[in-house]
Amino acid sequence: MRKLLIAIATFAGIACAHAQTYPTRPVTLVVPYPAGGPSDALARILAETLRGTLGQTVVIENVSGAGGALGTGRVARAAPDGYTLSLGHVQTHVLNGALGTLGYDVVTDFEPVTPIADTPTWIAARGNFPAKDVKEMVAWMKANPGKATLGSVGVGGPGDIAAEYFRRHTGTTFQIVPYKGGAPLIQDLISGQIDMTFGQAANYLNPVRSGQLKAYAVLAAKRWWASPETPTIVEAGGPDLYSSFWHGLWVPKNTPKDVIAKLNAAVSQALDDAVLKKRFSDIGQEIWPKDQQNPAALAAQQKAEIERWWPIIKEAGIKAQ
Repeated sequence: MRKLLIAIATFAGIACAHAQTYPTRPVTLVVPYPAGGPSDALARILAETLRGTLGQTVVIENVSGAGGALGTGRVARAAPDGYTLSLGHVQTHVLNGALGTLGYDVVTDFEPVTPIADTPTWIAARGNFPAKDVKEMVAWMKANPGKATLGSVGVGGPGDIAAEYFRRHTGTTFQIVPYKGGAPLIQDLISGQIDMTFGQAANYLNPVRSGQLKAYAVLAAKRWWASPETPTIVEAGGPDLYSSFWHGLWVPKNTPKDVIAKLNAAVSQALDDAVLKKRFSDIGQEIWPKDQQNPAALAAQQKAEIERWWPIIKEAGIKAQ
């Protein structure tokens, strides 16, 4: 009994010491999309500021493929010690869970740390697309059934599902062209290789401002602060469709609560940094309210989005490819 009590006390002491000293080495932040995309840009800005608030270097590891499932799965299988973090959004930690077999559970195999930032979904098109607004876009697609090409990051992503909802409610058809990440998609959109996309507004803000692309509508209940001249989907004459790319931070399940608390505090402090706020604003990312920068808020957001989107995915029969 004495040996058992000593062993328990020793283990507890090691765990406590680990939490008190964490982190003692660089931390890896896995971004499940290619470098150059909106999630990668957000992660790199955050990692730079976290270096100061966390006291260690934060290394970005881009593990792309399968609509973000490969990189997210890499974190699900990592040691629960706080040194491997998962940057994700509505696709990686909500939609993918309804699209097929992952080998991990998007809820139970992770611990939430905090929401980070949000950007709405835009309907954007190549600069010389013939329609001047959503009504003309719908009319053009009806007059040219199946001719329009729509770029999507993977099959079953937020933009893809929003596009499917749009198609059903407008009676239009188009070809979906899957991409591994937002960066190659936007390159093809600017060059005119594809016609349109339903994607992260932050990813298209600068090309729209420069006239390389057109923004037709924002899938939100009110106009987006970064582009107030772009109408909402309802104002533009489209269906009542709201969708956004909110980002959050997760760690593997069984990560010690004290470690999660340290990570949460470090991220929350980083999100208060004036330079970070300006850089997030410049790329169209809106930081979550201070009182919602906690694990409970991220868990609640994930739960609400699962309840909203999973029935739509299953009804439409959308599967990962």
